[in-house]
Amino acid sequence: MAVPKRRVSHARRDKRRSNVWKMDAPTLVKCPNCGELMQAHVVCKSCGKYNGRQVLKVEEDA
Repeated sequence: MAVPKRRVSHARRDKRRSNVWKMDAPTLVKCPNCGELMQAHVVCKSCGKYNGRQVLKVEEDA
């Protein structure tokens, strides 16, 4: 619901318009098995390993 213009302070209005709330790109780390870049705490898409265990079957293109 709309609020009268004089009721919203400059600081409150400007906080809402700031870029602080924008999402950042995910942090990438090297896979300890294959060295490919991947997200932390996620199964590696290139080798299929997570935490030292094989989780996914990955077909290798030869």
